Amino acid sequence: MREANRDLTFAGVIVVAPGEAGEVISVEQKALLGVLHLRKIDLADRVLVVNPGGYIGESTRREIAYARATGKPVSFTVPFDR
Repeated sequence: MREANRDLTFAGVIVVAPGEAGEVISVEQKALLGVLHLRKIDLADRVLVVNPGGYIGESTRREIAYARATGKPVSFTVPFDR
């Protein structure tokens, strides 16, 4: 995600990226991040999913569904057709 953030930023794109904890977080903190990620999607014009190896986790699937439901275009760093 950091590489995509850097590349887009240097391409002149304003990046609204998910928060990173870098450590084990509590259930409450995870829930807070989940809500914040959805609000960030609300601010975005489009969503780029960074999915190395094609992997998409449960939280990211929920965020993709939310983005699509709100009409945001979603693209992936590795093709994903679901």
